[in-house]
Amino acid sequence: MLDQQTLTALFDVSYGLYIVSSHDGEKLNGQLTNTVFQVTAEPPRMAAAVNKQNLTHEYITKSGCFTISTLAQDAPMTFIGLFGFKSGRTVNKFEKVKYRLCGCGAPLVLDHTVSAFEIKVSQAVDMGSHTLFIGDVVCGHVLNPGKPMTYEYYHSVLKGKTPKNATTFKPS
Repeated sequence: MLDQQTLTALFDVSYGLYIVSSHDGEKLNGQLTNTVFQVTAEPPRMAAAVNKQNLTHEYITKSGCFTISTLAQDAPMTFIGLFGFKSGRTVNKFEKVKYRLCGCGAPLVLDHTVSAFEIKVSQAVDMGSHTLFIGDVVCGHVLNPGKPMTYEYYHSVLKGKTPKNATTFKPS
């Protein structure tokens, strides 16, 4: 177990908030994550860490693709909660959300997002509780004007909590 100072220091690492989505046939699912990053510029590749217990993990593994939708800073907490604190096993997250299917069949979230990417998985790296899905950027879209939400803004301004399956979850 890490000491308290180390755990506190980890919260100084800068993150954004994203919805990572995929599909299993016609079934769609997405989840909130703060662990998305660009890996290379040439060829353009991105990575997302997804908890192995999440339905989205299962869908990415089956389909070989996922989307990343960058959450807007003005996204309401109810929207964040839908993707961050509800399970796709019990709730249809896309029932009242605007989206469009990308070429691989995964949904790009259009509501409360500033940009989105379609990713074709090229590598999956086992990271213990999570898998780091690395993939080629198939296409990107600027969707809406606005500022991307940061994890710091989510915590300090919106007073948001961290779900237990998050990479940055810290038990109380």
